[in-house]
Parts: sequence; C-alpha cells; structure tokens
Amino acid sequence: MTTGAELTDLSIEGLRGRRSAKWTYYPADVLPAWVAEMDFPLAAPIREALREAVERGDTGYANPAASRLAPAFAGFADRHYGWSVDPEGVIACNDVVAGLRDLLRAMLEPGDGVVITPPVYHPFFSLVPEAGCELVQVPLAGGRDLDLEGIDRAFAAGARALLLCNPHNPTGAVLARSELERLAEIAAEHEAWILADEIHAPLTLAGAEHVPFLTVGEHAAARGIALVSASKAFNLAGLGCAQIVTAPGPAREGAELLPFGNRHPGHLGTLATEAAYESGDEWLAGVNDVLDHNRRHLAELLLRRLPEVAYEQPSAGYLAWLDLTQLELGADPAAPLLERGRVALSPGPQFGSGGEGHARLNFGTSPALVVEAVERIARAVGR
Repeated sequence: MTTGAELTDLSIEGLRGRRSAKWTYYPADVLPAWVAEMDFPLAAPIREALREAVERGDTGYANPAASRLAPAFAGFADRHYGWSVDPEGVIACNDVVAGLRDLLRAMLEPGDGVVITPPVYHPFFSLVPEAGCELVQVPLAGGRDLDLEGIDRAFAAGARALLLCNPHNPTGAVLARSELERLAEIAAEHEAWILADEIHAPLTLAGAEHVPFLTVGEHAAARGIALVSASKAFNLAGLGCAQIVTAPGPAREGAELLPFGNRHPGHLGTLATEAAYESGDEWLAGVNDVLDHNRRHLAELLLRRLPEVAYEQPSAGYLAWLDLTQLELGADPAAPLLERGRVALSPGPQFGSGGEGHARLNFGTSPALVVEAVERIARAVGR
C-alpha cells in the first residue's frame, strides 16, 4: 500500500531515472513542471496487475469484450459521483483525444463547425481539423466561465458540436450543475452534440463537486457523450486506455457509428485501468490530499515570493494556471523562465485566446519540488 510519505518524499534523482516525456524532454538541469504527468508512485493494485501480466507474458492485444473495464468504471462512477452508468454504454478506446477525433469523424460531416472554448487544452486545436471539421472559437467569459450566449450563437450559426473540457484544463475550474443544464438545453435546441472530456474528474478536490454532464437531465443524456480515463488520475497516460460513455438514445446511436478499428485500447492499459477503478480509491484519496495541500501551498508561496502573479486555486487537478503578465515577460513567459530559471512550464499561448502572458505549472509532485519551482521562477525575475 502506498503511504503518505511515499507520495510526498520524492527523490529528484529517482524521478530523473524515468524515461517518460516529462523527465526526458529537457536537459537535466531543468526542473520539469509542464506536461500533465504526476510524479507519484503507482498505486499498489496497479503495480500488482501489471507485474502479474508481465510475469505470465500477457502482453498481447486487448479484448474489451472479455474485460471487466465497463463494470469497473460503472462502479467507480457510482462511488465517486453517484452516476449510474449502464455498462452497455461504455466503449473502450486508446485515449480521450483519439476518441474525440474519431467521434467527430463518425458523427459529423466534413466542414461542420465544432466549438472550443479557449484558453483550453491545446490538442483540441489540432484534433478538430484532423477530423475534417472547422474550428469555432468561443472564448471563456472572464477567462474561466463558459460563454453560454456565445455558444448559443455559434450553434445557431451552424456549429454541430462542442468539445467540453470539465474539469477545465488549464484553469482547473469545475462547472456548476446549472451551467451544464443550460448547456444541455442549448444543445438540444440546436440538435448539436456535446462531447465532454471529463478526464480530470477523479481529481476533483475538497470544496468542489464534479457533476458528470450525462447526469443533468434528458437533454444531456440525449445530446452528450462523455470521454473518461484513469490516465490522469492514476498516471497511466502511456498505457493507452480510455472510455466513451453514453446513455441510451441518440448519443449512443451516434457513438455506435465508430468503426471497430477505433475501439482498441492497450491491453496493459486495460488491466491497469480495471485495477485503478476497482481497487484504487484509497490511493486516489491520498493523492488528492497531497494535491489539495500543494495548490494551497503554491498560493502561499506566490503571495510571499511573487505577489504580482495572479493565481486562482484550481477546483480539480494538478495544473495551476498562472497569470504572469505583471512580471513583463512577454506573451509567452514560459520561454524566458526556461532560459533564465531552468524551470519548464507549459506556454500559455498554446492554449489559445486568453493564454497570452500565462503559463501552466504542474504541481502533481512533492511539496518540496513545488517550492523549488517557485524559487526558480523568482530567481529568473531577480527576486
């Protein structure tokens, strides 16, 4: 069983031994706080499931029909969100981004408009044209809230779908039930689809509640498709397993248009995900406690060392959206911070309109490395 100390006492030397993107993309003198990978050890049930598979040579193709994946997710959703999921409405795929792209290809016509809400998860900008569709941008109101009137206008003008990021990346905001209900009404009025990326939902932190889009009424169930995964919450991104979830009705009929070839998760990812959903609750609770501490500690550190930085603590996840405009580092502050401070953040402009002057910091690590990241930023600006 992973202990609290194992989640907080992380050795940077040990982390540098990892071969994933976070720890190999930059030179060894750079502290990586960019890509959405956490630094915590794997949950013990996941380690055991992977160990057993490797020891028996069980590394072939996945067979979702023979797996426990759908009922495992249904149980997880019920325990964590009170969401009653029909296992018959769970389709396995490789990852959320590929699932979104493939759904757009299957359900929309070439050239159809797809709404995104920048600043937002940057792969949205490429997956829409890859699906043969046209980007329609409706920026967040005030940089954090859905512009529901703008979305209504976009659908009225002909857009056929919206990619909803909830909990939101990069802001970490969590939408209220009333906002989701109104969004569902708007989609129903225009017969548009809502494809809800809910990948960060298991990391909803104290004081907030994740409301799955499909649970907010008949309009949401009919027009909504949720895409979920254990990859962010349990640090399994490299294993390739996500789920597409629908309720009976038009949305399920649309999702069933996916060709068989688009329903291929990784086998080890499937086994790891089953273990996460079935036996990972205690580990996840410990991680969320660390993240809750880190988000608050980051606020204290910034107030003390860099009071010019505007930061609203996220309600979910381990990504901090920092407004560094007052530090006068230009439109992309991540670039000078990397050069001067040897700390790697995600550049704000890649998240689209509203990202100028911002950077995203990953605090899914030990409290000590959060301190080190802030100190490097401070030194980079002469503090």
